[in-house]
Amino acid sequence: MLPWKRALGSLGALLLATTLLVAPAAAADTPAPAPTSVSASAAAASSRGWNDYSCKPSAAHPRPVVLVHGTFANAIDNWLGLAPYLVDRGYCVFSLDHGQLPGVPLFHGLGPIDASAGQLAVYVDRVLAATGAAEVDIVGHSQGGMMPRHYLKFLGGAAKVNALVGIAPSNHGTTLLGLTGLLRYFPGIEDLLTEKTPALADQVAGSPFLTRLNAGGDTVPGVRYTVIATRYDEVVTPYRTQFLSGPDVRNVLLQDLCPVDFSEHAAIGLIDRVAFHEVANALDPARATPTTCASVFD
Repeated sequence: MLPWKRALGSLGALLLATTLLVAPAAAADTPAPAPTSVSASAAAASSRGWNDYSCKPSAAHPRPVVLVHGTFANAIDNWLGLAPYLVDRGYCVFSLDHGQLPGVPLFHGLGPIDASAGQLAVYVDRVLAATGAAEVDIVGHSQGGMMPRHYLKFLGGAAKVNALVGIAPSNHGTTLLGLTGLLRYFPGIEDLLTEKTPALADQVAGSPFLTRLNAGGDTVPGVRYTVIATRYDEVVTPYRTQFLSGPDVRNVLLQDLCPVDFSEHAAIGLIDRVAFHEVANALDPARATPTTCASVFD
């Protein structure tokens, strides 16, 4: 993607974020969605082969996989590609909604990220209870690849998680190709961002949330980490800030596996079967096979 097109994509994301600030403000007194909305999401996913709470992990795949969506996404739409891909390979697959704002349907992952991590903690316990497994593997896209690290580090998740796979994760925040630096020129916008859509403010490079998350090291003992990034990412920038440092970490650049893969931030998580193949390798390294451009046909 040409640099100017990447910049326009990032500007569009920033404008979308600013636009959505108005909706939570207008709906501040609107009650949060009733639990039935979560059940409806679960039913919709179950009809597509995942969020089936009767699924029992097999000997080949003994850990259920929990999928964690990104900002502006939800438990269904983010995973219409990857969830069936994993189900077809014999995994018990589950996904949750997190970071909901009152009065904002469908677009989730906008609430405080530490609170979303608390929702993940509850959900993992639910999946473990339903499946009888001792641990889960977590796969997340964008914010969903970073947020579980808060769960692992501060909420006891390391004892319940075998592996975390982040697809284009915002591990060290983003500059949106430098556009976040413009916030200081618009007095009040940064405060409004923090108040109305906390997850966006939490993911700006250098935010208090990220400073605390990354203090003392990126990883915790006992968990395997994989990061899958694309050099054409126009949302989490620079893309190398997605990578982690520490033991049991594997950082993967998609174009090192398939040089002609031009997926950007959304496509790598939504439709990219080369990335999906690498996710499957990360979940089952003992049976991993080389990921190449031909993996789109697997």
